[in-house]
Amino acid sequence: MRYLFQSLFLAASVVILLSGAEPALARDYKYCLQGRHWGIPGNCRFSTFKQCQAAASGTNSFCGINPRWPR
Repeated sequence: MRYLFQSLFLAASVVILLSGAEPALARDYKYCLQGRHWGIPGNCRFSTFKQCQAAASGTNSFCGINPRWPR
C-alpha cells in the first residue's frame, strides 16, 4: 500500500510539473552585438539599438542588424 501511494504521488508530481512547462519561444531580435568575442552574426538578443549600444559600451564590440531578421 505504501508503494502504491508513493507511485501515485510521484506520477501526480510529474504530471503537474510537465503541465506547467511551456516551450521556449524562438525569437530573432533585430540587433546583434558583434565584435571579436561574438563573431557573426553575434549576440542577437537586443530588440532596440539602445539596448545593444549599452551592452557594447566599454568593449571593442559594435551593434549591427541581425541578418536573420525578417525584412
